[in-house]
Amino acid sequence: MSKIVIDARELRTSTGRYVERLTHYLQQIDHENKYTILLYPKDIEGWEPSNKNFKKVAWPYKEFTFSEQLGYWWNLRKLKADLVHFPIVQQPVLYRGKTVTTMNDLTTLRFKNPTKNWLIFSIKQMVYAWVNKVVAKKSNAILTYTKYVKDDVAQFAKINSSKIRVTHLAAEELSGKAEPLENLIGKDFIMFNGRPLPHKNLFRVIEAFKQVLEKYPKLFLVIAGKKDASFNSYVDFVNKLDLTGSVIFTDYIPDSQLKWAMENTQAYIWASLSEGFGLPPLEAMHYGAPVVSSNAACMPEVLGDAAHYFDPTDVNDMADKIIEVLSSPKLRQTLVEKGKEQVKKYSWKRMAEQTLEVYEEVLNKN
Repeated sequence: MSKIVIDARELRTSTGRYVERLTHYLQQIDHENKYTILLYPKDIEGWEPSNKNFKKVAWPYKEFTFSEQLGYWWNLRKLKADLVHFPIVQQPVLYRGKTVTTMNDLTTLRFKNPTKNWLIFSIKQMVYAWVNKVVAKKSNAILTYTKYVKDDVAQFAKINSSKIRVTHLAAEELSGKAEPLENLIGKDFIMFNGRPLPHKNLFRVIEAFKQVLEKYPKLFLVIAGKKDASFNSYVDFVNKLDLTGSVIFTDYIPDSQLKWAMENTQAYIWASLSEGFGLPPLEAMHYGAPVVSSNAACMPEVLGDAAHYFDPTDVNDMADKIIEVLSSPKLRQTLVEKGKEQVKKYSWKRMAEQTLEVYEEVLNKN
C-alpha cells in the first residue's frame, strides 16, 4: 500500500474534467493505495470521496504564486507521500519526491493573450517555459493526452520520450436532460463552444461565417462559452463585418443547454490552432453533431476520419468546408455516423487504469 497525493486544485475550472474523471474512476478501480486529494478551500465541500481510502485536504496555494513554490512545497513534504500526481505543470519546482506530471500542451507558451499586459505576460511566459522544462526533467513520468503533445514536449524539454505516456481523454454523457436555448428554437445554426482564447481562432471563424452567410442567409453562428475580457473585441469585429444579429454569443450555458445545442446544430466548428486533445468536438460527435475541424496540432489524431478538415489559417478553405457539410446531407450523415464510432474509441475508465499503471511503475522503481 502506497500513499498517493493528487493535486485537484483545477477540479472546478473549465479544464478540470480530467482530474474529476481521474479521481472518480480511481476510486472504482484502486482499493489498495491510500489517496489524499488536494482541493482549494472553496471546493472542499463540493467533493466527497466514495472510497474509504480517499480523503480530501484543503489546499489554499494558488497557481503561479510564491505561496505555491514555498508554502505548497513545505506542507507537501509533511504529507510524506510516496508519489504525487500533478495534473498541471504548475507545481513547486523544489519538490524532489517521486512525481507524475500531466502536461496538457504547450499552447500557453506560443500564444499571447491580448487582454493581458504585453510585458508582464511575456515575462510570465518565459518563467512558465522554464517551469515546463524543469518539471519535464524532474518528473519520474509524464502523461500527455496525445502523441502529438508527447513528441512536442520531448522536443521542447529535450527529454527522452520513453518517460512520456499517452492517456487519452474521453467524451461521455453530460449531466441533465437536454433543454433548448429559447432564442434558437426553430433556427438553423452552426456553433462553437469553449473559451474565446486567441488560439481558438474565432476571428477567422467569424470571417468564414460571413462567406457562408452569402449562401445561407438565414443561418446563425452560435458562440457558446463564458464571456471573458476579450468578449468586446469579438462583438466589435462582428459589428465591423455587419453581422450583428447573425452571430449569437450565449455566455456560459449549463450542460443541459449545451447538449441540446450540439444535438441540433447543423455543424460544430472547431478551428483551433493548438490543442492538447480537443475534447469539445469529440463531445459534439457524441451528441450527433457533424464536426468541421481544423487540421492543426493533434486534431486529426483525435478525430480520425470522423471530421471534415480545413486549414485553420485559410478563411476561404474554412468557409468552403463548412458549406460542403451544410450542402450535402450524405456527407453530414457520414460524419455523424463516423463520429459516433470515433467516440467509442475513448474511455475515461481506461485513462484511469493506464494512469494507475504509471503510478505503480514509478512506485516500483528505486
